[in-house]
Amino acid sequence: MATGKINVSADNIFPVIKKFLYSDHEIFLRELISNAVDATNKLKTLSNLGEFSGELGDLSIHVDVDKKKKTITIRDRGIGMTSDEVNKYINDVAFSGATEFVNAYEGKIDKGAMIGHFGLGFYSSFMVSSKVEIHTRSWKSTEDEGALWSCDGSPEYSLDTKKKKDRGTDIILHIDSDSEEFLEEFKINELLKKYARFMSVPIICGEKDERYNTAAEGEDAKWETKKVPNVINPDSPAWTKKPSELTDEDYKAFYKALYPYTFEEPLFHIHMNVDYPFDLTGILFFPKIKPNMELNKNKIQLYQSQVFVTDNVEGIVPEFLMMLHGVIDSKDIPLNVSRSYLQADGNVKKISGHITKKVADKLEEMFKADRADFEQKFKDIAVIIEYGMVTDDKFFERAQKFSLLRSAVDEQNYTIDEYLEKISTLQTDKDGAKVVLYASNKDSQHSYIQKAKAEGYDVVLLDSPIAGHWIQKIEGAKEKVRFARVDSDMLDKLIPKEGERAHLLTDSEKESLKDYVEGAINDKNYSVRVEALASDDVPMMVVMPEYMRRMKEMSATGGGGFMGMGDFPDHYDVVVNGNHALAGKILKSEEPAERDQLILHAKDLALLQQGLLTGERLTAFVNRSLERLV
Repeated sequence: MATGKINVSADNIFPVIKKFLYSDHEIFLRELISNAVDATNKLKTLSNLGEFSGELGDLSIHVDVDKKKKTITIRDRGIGMTSDEVNKYINDVAFSGATEFVNAYEGKIDKGAMIGHFGLGFYSSFMVSSKVEIHTRSWKSTEDEGALWSCDGSPEYSLDTKKKKDRGTDIILHIDSDSEEFLEEFKINELLKKYARFMSVPIICGEKDERYNTAAEGEDAKWETKKVPNVINPDSPAWTKKPSELTDEDYKAFYKALYPYTFEEPLFHIHMNVDYPFDLTGILFFPKIKPNMELNKNKIQLYQSQVFVTDNVEGIVPEFLMMLHGVIDSKDIPLNVSRSYLQADGNVKKISGHITKKVADKLEEMFKADRADFEQKFKDIAVIIEYGMVTDDKFFERAQKFSLLRSAVDEQNYTIDEYLEKISTLQTDKDGAKVVLYASNKDSQHSYIQKAKAEGYDVVLLDSPIAGHWIQKIEGAKEKVRFARVDSDMLDKLIPKEGERAHLLTDSEKESLKDYVEGAINDKNYSVRVEALASDDVPMMVVMPEYMRRMKEMSATGGGGFMGMGDFPDHYDVVVNGNHALAGKILKSEEPAERDQLILHAKDLALLQQGLLTGERLTAFVNRSLERLV
């Protein structure tokens, strides 16, 4: 059996690095700044351990853009490198200096203190550069001895000695012709704000104007302008602090800094700070959510050691919490791997589960501490909670304790169990099932709500776009509980009781009435049935059966096993009240045209009540009604 060692050829790997290592060329700046931060933090660590006894001085990282020379320079005063270390860390592709440093000082420093762990970040510079130079001097150097490394993106490089007065590293990028947009200082400032605004070392790019008052005390203000260093990251990130160190105003200020164009304040926040069995810090904010869920889901920013990575946190944050805002930071989330690998990663799954638990803990705590305040907030976060209950079984179990149903009759809020207890007497049908009557639109279904109220029944308002999925989840979890929209049939049929209401019509009259109505309507999308209802009930209703309407709604929002139902034509039941006076009038009518007119007018009234009478039919109905007034 032959064995050997696979050699990676620079001729083959450089094109991959230059074109495909990162999908977005702007990442080069994040990687180089991260390396500079690592170099600076290594020096701080050595100083803390007593191995470096010199003056730390100004440790700011500078980014200089020279449009004339077509260069970008990233300068740090960190640990620097010797010529041997340049050979080791730069020329040996994929050797991670950060990993080696952490291993060398294991037990003495936090493993998360170093950002880079893959050793390829530096080479992202070749995505935008025709040549890259490294001018560096190690902290160990006793004189101004330095090293200069240069490479034009081919496998060939040069490494010479070149004096350097100060320790640290300068990375000089000679920007190639197809990447000259990065020579605009505003563009670099924009990228630094995106990727480095919360890094732990001050980062300076150019200068900015600052106004100051030169007037003496008591004089009118005299404003002048001076140039000051443009510090990209003046503030320390709130999520790195302990909750006890922050006030509500601090959280609001941080939210405003994250979303400067958002005018509404968040409802509340959740501060996470976990170091075992995985690392996770962050702050999640609950914004007000519109019932129609029309919002941008990419509002949570992912960081690793305060370095911005992405605002696409799918697979890390549970799906139902993608509507939240805020920041999460974890040293345990792999970043340079595929999305499918990320979703299968053990730490990621644990982190996702912990976030779900933390959110459930917070909501339950708020509910118990101040129910009235929670009820006020609930209407703005109900969609998130319902979405979580539908998609996450563990959250579903927890959320039943604080998920609320609001009565459209008494305007009170109830937990699910409280509500089932409330309706147990009157809204239990003949088979022992508790029937929850609900409305999806309080205004358009007002008459049905009032009818239910007059019968002593209660109606809850369920108006979210995923109400059908949520209902199905509850029905599956609760024994003998059934939901029915208040306008999906006559009340007698929604909550059938023992003993049927007596028919005033004979079987022959019922059959004739059905034939007359079917003949007048003459539409295969309508099925006609004659029912024995109260004489003061409506003469006719047009309803879509509960199961049919719910399947279509669930199909429209995805899932539920009913995909494609939205393409089917609507089918309605025409429920004729055989005990209403109109039924007798139809049967007694001897003129077919007059009889058909009565039926179609009653049907139009039923359609109008459901909001289904539109277009030409609505116009004809209005004109016909006006004619009857004169």
